[in-house]
Amino acid sequence: MNQNYYQKKPKNRNSKKLFWIISVELIVLLALFGAYQLFIAKEKTPSVGDKPNTQDEADETKDGDNAQTGGETDQADDRTPEEIAADEEQERIKKDEQARKDLIAEADKLVLSYDYDGAIEMIKTYQGAEGSYEVYSVLKSAIEGYETKKSELLLYGGSYTSVTQFNHIFFHSLIADNSKAFDGDFEETGYNMYMTTIPEFEKIIQKMYEDGYVLISIHDVMKEVTKEDGSVVYEPNDQLLLPKGKKPFVLSQDDVNYYEYMGGDGFASRIVLDENGKPTCEMIMEDGSVVTGAFDMVPIIDAFVEEHPDFSYKGAKGIIALTGYEGAMGYRTDDPTSPTYEEDQERVKVVAEALKAEGWEFACHGWGHKNAQIITYEHFERDTNRWLDEVAPLIGPTDIYIFPYGVDFETTMGHYKSDKYLFAKGAGFNFFCGVDKQPWMHLKEDYVRMTRRPLDGQAMIQFPERLVDLFDPVEIMDPDRPPRKW
Repeated sequence: MNQNYYQKKPKNRNSKKLFWIISVELIVLLALFGAYQLFIAKEKTPSVGDKPNTQDEADETKDGDNAQTGGETDQADDRTPEEIAADEEQERIKKDEQARKDLIAEADKLVLSYDYDGAIEMIKTYQGAEGSYEVYSVLKSAIEGYETKKSELLLYGGSYTSVTQFNHIFFHSLIADNSKAFDGDFEETGYNMYMTTIPEFEKIIQKMYEDGYVLISIHDVMKEVTKEDGSVVYEPNDQLLLPKGKKPFVLSQDDVNYYEYMGGDGFASRIVLDENGKPTCEMIMEDGSVVTGAFDMVPIIDAFVEEHPDFSYKGAKGIIALTGYEGAMGYRTDDPTSPTYEEDQERVKVVAEALKAEGWEFACHGWGHKNAQIITYEHFERDTNRWLDEVAPLIGPTDIYIFPYGVDFETTMGHYKSDKYLFAKGAGFNFFCGVDKQPWMHLKEDYVRMTRRPLDGQAMIQFPERLVDLFDPVEIMDPDRPPRKW
């Protein structure tokens, strides 16, 4: 029996050893299986920004987002009422400080165009939580700075002693394509005499800017004064103050109608508004396509003043002189039978308002562009009335009459007294502009008579000596200009 016992004992030891080995392996397998399940669960959990795979997951994500937002809100709400009030006050103070900075920045823009009074008044309109502008040192300092600069200004920039010395320069439509205007046809001589090319115009304006010239409105040459009897009279403007060395001048452009005879000769075809509602020009290309761009004076001056605001006194630009016999600004508003007649009228109204908003003014240039000195009184009356009936309603009222051909309806060196003047004055015109080789003006109690200087091909080629006070024609003249044929 003992022998059998000892013979079975090794077999029992081997069984126990095998049991423990199997147990350990099972534990390891269970651990690995558990790790694998955790890994799968983690892979199924959506990361931040992942789209939930099921509606339940979307709901869970939404609930989680709400919980997070709620946590942040709860955190904000944990502030004491005093802390909340203090934070809100700091935010208000920051906003008010920024508002004052923005206000000064806007006022500074007015100062760039010499409108110191406008800048000061803008600052004085401020009303903050603590009171008016006087409470804020930064606003008071801004006004003091403007007043100091204004005190340094001089009447007419110190360049002139009288408004009668101001230049009034004018142009016709600018040549945008020299190759078409100067192509040798029968229109070339007229274009060579009376037109200016865009490169010439840009050089002239740049030179005048460098020499201190500043655009003013023709209405800036005088001021209206009410007398004791209630009547209104004109007197020289003694409030036109500019920095030392600046020289006020008036700018105008004749026949901004884009007549049919100019078609295909390298000129703009009409004034339109761009995608920002700003005036620009259209031009019809050789293939019939239409492009927009700075093809005439209006968009060129607008861009120049935007870049050089000190070239304009209080935003003034120039005068656009219109006839009426072929519409206005490239729109044939003279023909009621045109299929686009009413549409063109509305377009002119919109364009005119945009031009006036940019600082441009309008003038009557006669309906039929007739010599006001030669035609009879009846013809002058009929022509002017037609302009007032057909053109004025599209552009708004104006008190500026620019004589066709530059020929005044009177040659007197005294006071106007003709029936033509009396009719024009009764029709609302107060400014009468002819043409001369040099500045000349009569400023009377009831009207202003101002001559204009042409800066065209004829002046540069035939009479260069008349322009040397403004620029050297040799430096300005376009090399594309053909030789003189007149």
